[in-house]
Amino acid sequence: MEKAVKYDVVVIGAGAAGFMCAIEAGKRGKSVCLIDHSTKIAEKIRISGGGRCNFTNLNTNPSCFLSNNKNFCKSALSQYTQFDFIELVDRYKIKFHEKKLGQLFCDNSSNEIINMLLSESRKYNVTLKMNTKVEKINCLSKAYEIKIKDITIQCKSLVIASGGLSIPKIGASAFGYDIASQFNINIIKTSPGLVPLQFDQDLLTGFSKLSGLSVNANISMGKITFEDDLLFTHKGLSGPSVLQISSYWESYRNIVIDFHKNTDINQLLLDQKENNPKKEIQNILATFLPRKLALLFCDLENINGQIANIKNDKLKSLSNKINYFNVIPIDTEGYRIAEVTVGGIDTKEISSKTMEVKKQSGLYFIGEVLDVTGHLGGYNFQWAWSSGYVAGNNV
Repeated sequence: MEKAVKYDVVVIGAGAAGFMCAIEAGKRGKSVCLIDHSTKIAEKIRISGGGRCNFTNLNTNPSCFLSNNKNFCKSALSQYTQFDFIELVDRYKIKFHEKKLGQLFCDNSSNEIINMLLSESRKYNVTLKMNTKVEKINCLSKAYEIKIKDITIQCKSLVIASGGLSIPKIGASAFGYDIASQFNINIIKTSPGLVPLQFDQDLLTGFSKLSGLSVNANISMGKITFEDDLLFTHKGLSGPSVLQISSYWESYRNIVIDFHKNTDINQLLLDQKENNPKKEIQNILATFLPRKLALLFCDLENINGQIANIKNDKLKSLSNKINYFNVIPIDTEGYRIAEVTVGGIDTKEISSKTMEVKKQSGLYFIGEVLDVTGHLGGYNFQWAWSSGYVAGNNV
């Protein structure tokens, strides 16, 4: 029988969380093997931020994360903060800038972050195995056995950093959830997050002329609200504000869009009717909305011409559409283009201080595979760095 290759730690998944965990474990003198089934290293890092990697956010705090267990992320985020990662980036002299709302991007290329991780992993003697499919995992009395094509690997600590279901074309799979099921670990129902929303044909018929138009808007669903750019698409809506609300959206729930926050449009129109009665309604709306959008609202209400000739109840109905546009998406665009996976490994099964499975000694889950999902803007990368760091210091 072929003798097993032994490591202290095996990390499955060479993304942000997996690299961070492997590096930190290596720093502690552990022998580490980092395995990934892909031929390309850290592809999600490479494509993020339009190729410039939104690697963290200055405003990172627990309120920026979704989870059925809201307090779970606090420990990891405090053990390794956004400023700790920025210090690492500075050490490698990677130039970066704040785009908006605390979002930090590389000035040049996301490859700089990947190269930094590769350099750190080499420094601490991490063995990297790419294009390596894990065929089976067995739990021995005091170790884990990982079977791959050519060899069998044994380790004392096994870390699953295989990500979620988002963007399958770059290698996303259900691997982490399958391992959780193998060890009878509960999984919170998953769904696509940070993803465009789709609408029915009736609504799309009116919106079709607006495809490609971007406008600042406030989007809310119940008490959850986001204000940022909204983008009309040929399938529905996208843009930062829509992506944010999508992580919370559930089937058949309505969302409300305010196209001009902090302005009482009805009062504005009544004032215009009194002071500028001969002004055309389309032109009035076009002073604070993109003209195409102004024309669409007029078409929806079947009104045009001078504001003096429009009844007040019609102006009220028009203003409600601008301040309280109520729509029910029929679906999201799915995992195909979703930036993250909402849900995942139930964090009640995991130690927040170590990332170890409470009932399964030596088994750890980190990163996107867990039921922790950040808002848009670098938060999910920070969760990867923080959870990877914690596991790396406890394996």
